[in-house]
Amino acid sequence: MPNIKLDLEYSGVTEKEILRYEQKVLKIYNDLVEKSKDKNEFVGWLNLPTNYNKKEFDRIKKAAKRIRKDSEVFIVIGIGGSYLGARAVVESLTSNFANLMSDDIRKSPQIFFVGNSISPNYVNELIDCIGDKDVSINVISKSGTTTEPAIAFRIFREYLESKYGADEASKRIYITTDKKKGALKELADEEEYETFVIPDNVGGRFSVLTPVGLLPIAVAGINIDKLMEGAKNAQYDYSDTSVKYNQCFKYAIVRNILYKKEKTIEILANYEPKLHYFTEWWKQLYGESEGKEHKGIFPTGVDLTTDLHSMGQYIQEGRRDLFETVINIEETKTDIKIKRDEDDIDGLNFLAGKTMDYVNKQAMQGTIEAHVSGGVPNIILNVKKLNEESMGELIYFFELACGISGKILGVNPFDQPGVEAYKTNMFRLLGKPGYENS
Repeated sequence: MPNIKLDLEYSGVTEKEILRYEQKVLKIYNDLVEKSKDKNEFVGWLNLPTNYNKKEFDRIKKAAKRIRKDSEVFIVIGIGGSYLGARAVVESLTSNFANLMSDDIRKSPQIFFVGNSISPNYVNELIDCIGDKDVSINVISKSGTTTEPAIAFRIFREYLESKYGADEASKRIYITTDKKKGALKELADEEEYETFVIPDNVGGRFSVLTPVGLLPIAVAGINIDKLMEGAKNAQYDYSDTSVKYNQCFKYAIVRNILYKKEKTIEILANYEPKLHYFTEWWKQLYGESEGKEHKGIFPTGVDLTTDLHSMGQYIQEGRRDLFETVINIEETKTDIKIKRDEDDIDGLNFLAGKTMDYVNKQAMQGTIEAHVSGGVPNIILNVKKLNEESMGELIYFFELACGISGKILGVNPFDQPGVEAYKTNMFRLLGKPGYENS
């Protein structure tokens, strides 16, 4: 049984409108399937749940076990697709306060992410936070020359070598990079770092189910076998060529129908703080895939009910170019029953006997109804519970829907030509050789 159920009751889109896209979407899907066989196309993610390197997968689990045994801190160095997917899964499936818990309760290293900015404050404060704890690092970069993670790696490689000496430091550095080429691959070979491969035919924002995401996720104590099992179930479920029954295809179609109705901003809304970085991963996935040729739905997100007290007014009564996709986690892992208070100073005795999750669900339903009445269509993704299987399903659901949605839109969802513009200017301003006249 799928962990995800799509609810289009509040979307304002009819089944008849959706089915008009059936032939187009089936052609797109069949083209993706065909291209997934070509190692020169960036569609390898389509078959990842069933077609991945099993030997490397076992090496990932062994490396994770070793890191969990000999390290109190694990630092993940990467930016964009090289870290967002891992962080999304780690923070979704561990405690909100994991890094603050004692080692015996957490039972895994503290996990920190760096190389995703160029802030000296962040790096120095992280080093202060680490103190004298034992550390391992995972550097994730296809080329090894991306500015932000390359700077961070320089700093933390020097830190490890100063702390442990070159030989011991080399045992604590794990590299995830290209199989054959690139500066990072050359260095890894020279220093004999343990290395994992970023597949040639999987782009960064689609790479969470490769070693890019799997090593940090496994170090966090999350069962990556179950994660892949969930993705495998999704691969099977969403290969159904009947649009009427394929929820993934429907989501891709509905967001394009809403786009044609001038709903150009999609808000991913959640009612669970653990999903904050899942939203960040989703934003990159759709923003980098669809924002081309002056086209595309602008992806943004809100954490609710928190953001109802900051963004709620705009969503309710601002420009009517919005629609929302709501992730509803149906079963909470823990709950709290609200007790009766004799004084009732806060006026909340009407909630006595009810649980916090029940209140949260009613807040969600009330918000959906309010926003829909205010002209904001809502798509709802009901997820049975937040665990490895459902997270694997969600990842595959959004990746496949993204590939199909981008093709419906008429752009190539697997390139990102626009991201080089800022780099060219930055390198010119920094005086990098070869960029003087850029």
